[in-house]
Amino acid sequence: MGTWSSGGDMWASGPVVVEQSILTPWRCCPYEHPARSIKDFSLSHGKDSRSSDGSDGDENKERGNWSSKGDYLLSMVGYAVGLGNVWRFPYLTYQNGGGAFLIPYTLMLALAGLPLFFMECSLGQFASQGPIYVWRILPLFQGVGFTMVIISAFVAVYYNVIIAYAIYYLFASFQKVLPWSECFSWADEFCSKTQIVNDCNTTLHGEIIHANYTFVTSNNLTCINGTINYKPVQFPSEQYWNKVALQRSSGLDETGNIVWYLALCLLLAWMIVAAALFKGIKSSGKVVYFTALFPYVILLILLVRGATLEGAMDGIQYYIGRQSNFTKLMEAEVWKDAATQIFYSLSVAWGGLVALSSYNRFNNNCYSDAITVCVVNCVTSVFAGFAVFSILGHMAFVSHRPVSEVVNSGFNLAFVAYPEALSKLPVSPLWSFLFFFMLLLLGLDSQFASIETLTTTIQDFFPRVMKKLRVPVTMGLCTVLFFLGLICVTEAGIYWVNLIDHFCAGWGILFSAVLEVAGVVYIYGGNRFIQDIEMMIGHRSRFFWLWWRMCWFFVTPALLMAILLWSLATFSPPSYGSVQYPTWGSAVGWCMIIFCVIWIPIVAIVKIVKAEGTLFERIASCCQPAANWGPYLERHRGERYSHMVDPKKEKEHEIPTVFGLIYAQ
Repeated sequence: MGTWSSGGDMWASGPVVVEQSILTPWRCCPYEHPARSIKDFSLSHGKDSRSSDGSDGDENKERGNWSSKGDYLLSMVGYAVGLGNVWRFPYLTYQNGGGAFLIPYTLMLALAGLPLFFMECSLGQFASQGPIYVWRILPLFQGVGFTMVIISAFVAVYYNVIIAYAIYYLFASFQKVLPWSECFSWADEFCSKTQIVNDCNTTLHGEIIHANYTFVTSNNLTCINGTINYKPVQFPSEQYWNKVALQRSSGLDETGNIVWYLALCLLLAWMIVAAALFKGIKSSGKVVYFTALFPYVILLILLVRGATLEGAMDGIQYYIGRQSNFTKLMEAEVWKDAATQIFYSLSVAWGGLVALSSYNRFNNNCYSDAITVCVVNCVTSVFAGFAVFSILGHMAFVSHRPVSEVVNSGFNLAFVAYPEALSKLPVSPLWSFLFFFMLLLLGLDSQFASIETLTTTIQDFFPRVMKKLRVPVTMGLCTVLFFLGLICVTEAGIYWVNLIDHFCAGWGILFSAVLEVAGVVYIYGGNRFIQDIEMMIGHRSRFFWLWWRMCWFFVTPALLMAILLWSLATFSPPSYGSVQYPTWGSAVGWCMIIFCVIWIPIVAIVKIVKAEGTLFERIASCCQPAANWGPYLERHRGERYSHMVDPKKEKEHEIPTVFGLIYAQ
């Protein structure tokens, strides 16, 4: 796969004069940092929209830049902090031992999530390219970019469906009595807010008999302690979720009709997304000041209210206290869930980080940005966990069940447990409105970035079209994704949502992450990549890079590979609650993920075929950066990239040959 570094000792720091290996021709000139000051824009500094010459406007006139540092940071926070912080992280936490889960979660953040987050932010900012064209750094792996974009498209389809659920519940909250507060006409005999006795042992004429509870009560008898059996009951909120909101069918085989009110909510969700992105980052960067910040206000209000409920301390103690199950740390599943949640939450290997960072100014401090966003995201997850577990503790107290048995699905955490608990509070419609409004805002932030990933990809391929027709293209994209999502608002829609999440949001992103870190560090060269970063943020000491070298060269790829192989080896067919999927359903899931990853070998083969020379020379040339790889603007290239071909040139420059590179120097 090439050398472990692009020249010299892996732990060396400072300038590297020359680089040479079998796959690294004499390409790079002596390292020289650009003779310009590094400006660290702060969130509160409102004039970072000035170009380097001091005039107002974008630094990159062709692609555009963020209007301010605040726009970028809040967009990144909004992308990372989403619905998963409310319904996925708390669910995984109590499923994997409560507070004990925070240990593998924190370790996976430090060893895998943060290094990849920093890497992707640096890649996008350095080249000012989206997730596909940024792979000019390594043309052989450009298919990884296609995989990231396609996975983002799949996720965008079902993610907006979940936002539609939140919109539906938001509108349902505008009633004096919440429709899921009692067992109304839509409920069946299993609907109850309390446990229902089914049968028990009792004493009749001096003999112990087993009888149903109706017989016991009709004869004024008393159940013997310890012999009572309860009926399997469901809370009103659970039946409302399944019977009214979803109109859920018996399985994936029974598609049923489109649930018209969910389809309208889905349409509204896509209209909001299209309206926020009609000017790209210029419009979405302003919307996030509300959509990214206001959820924290609501979350704080819900936390304070939840902490005052009976049984709240039991839930919180299970979350971080004495009821945490540390023996769970011995199970590999826990560590896999921690890594997957990091990727799902930080949105690593989805392409969105590269896309959003590509609109940064070249000398933006992407290192501090990465640290800030990762810390805010993880603190938000933990903070949301307190609000969730206080509610779960109250639910357990009311139903006389252990905390771990209150819910059995991540979706049910947001659409069953919370609605049920909120329905018991004074002025319950107000609390319900606030909660689902928070879910709506959290979801929209992440969806903005996902769609921006797709539009950025289109812009990289067709810059002139996007410059003139951004609004029609954005609306057209949202329209197509809306129609693709209609299958998810049928009576079997929740099964499709769960199927896409099971396959596309799992090991598919792990596979992309493995190839990403391997390609950048082992083939392109970790030391060369560090030099690229220092062109943006300035020279840093050997001690500064020690941790990042350790993670990028050893720890992160080893962890990712181990978790990927383990996930494939222990794969189980998808299910939703107690409903098992048919064989054809699993086959569809595999087809989706194969469609996502098949572009990696296809693009690699195309690149090799288009190259020149022998087979070895073709592969070697495709393992070299393209001739137009480097800083987008000429003034940022310095001496290292002085011979770089203009990125706006024709695409034939993307596949240089080995000898072409040698003699071009």
